[in-house]
Amino acid sequence: MNPYDPNLQPGSHFVADTLGVSDVSMLNTVYPRGGLLYRAATRVIGAAYDLNELHNRVTHAAQGAHWLLEPAARGELDESRRTSYARLRTSVHKVGDLLVRRNRAYDQLVESVSAYQRLRPDTDTAQSSATTAHELGRAQSSGRDDDWVIEGDRQFRALEAVELGGLRVCRTAIGEDLYLSSDTGRQPQPLAATVRRMVADGLLHQDTSENPYRPGQLLSLTSHGEAALRAARTATSRVSAALGRSGALANPGPPADSVAAPAAGTSATASHSRSR
Repeated sequence: MNPYDPNLQPGSHFVADTLGVSDVSMLNTVYPRGGLLYRAATRVIGAAYDLNELHNRVTHAAQGAHWLLEPAARGELDESRRTSYARLRTSVHKVGDLLVRRNRAYDQLVESVSAYQRLRPDTDTAQSSATTAHELGRAQSSGRDDDWVIEGDRQFRALEAVELGGLRVCRTAIGEDLYLSSDTGRQPQPLAATVRRMVADGLLHQDTSENPYRPGQLLSLTSHGEAALRAARTATSRVSAALGRSGALANPGPPADSVAAPAAGTSATASHSRSR
């Protein structure tokens, strides 16, 4: 069970859900200090705490803005409250800036977790998927400035997340920044930038008839997206099958000599009997 409250510690909650750990702060303790996995796990911990801290700052700033908005909600719009309205404008601007920083911190956390997962030695399936998706991303790449958003396993993971259903593109009320939400309550893993690129590439469809703020615009796979996902999974299955065959070859059955030896012994015995 996830011990972290997503409304108080969204960074730690995301890491615990994604990696199946109960104590995020201990993630790097099982690796040799200074090694690649140690550094990757440490970055995950730091990114999770950064998101927690920014999330709390957004919450406090929004609470302050809400307190200033209460008189206006009651219709108290007299001249004596001009100072409060000036403070409100400042407060709302602060909330918008913090939301932008929080969204960036979330993207950085997803990046850190993905990098850590690629390095883990016990995720052969994930590694195969990452390799497949990397080649899929290369095939779709056109040398654009945003090619980084579909590199590695980002595109493959986004296709799988959209296939599960309920993934929506939303906009913040302040700043108009994109973020992802899910109807099912699960924490979405793809980057908003990855989804935006894949919509532009014709792999995903974004239902623009829906409100972009609430509930958000639902994503679905296009025919090209479905074909790309099938191709990626087929390639991953072939890699897994090849690894299985190579494992079988690495553990062969009894050597041919062990079967032939008794026959050779029998032949020798028969020859000896004839010579007598």
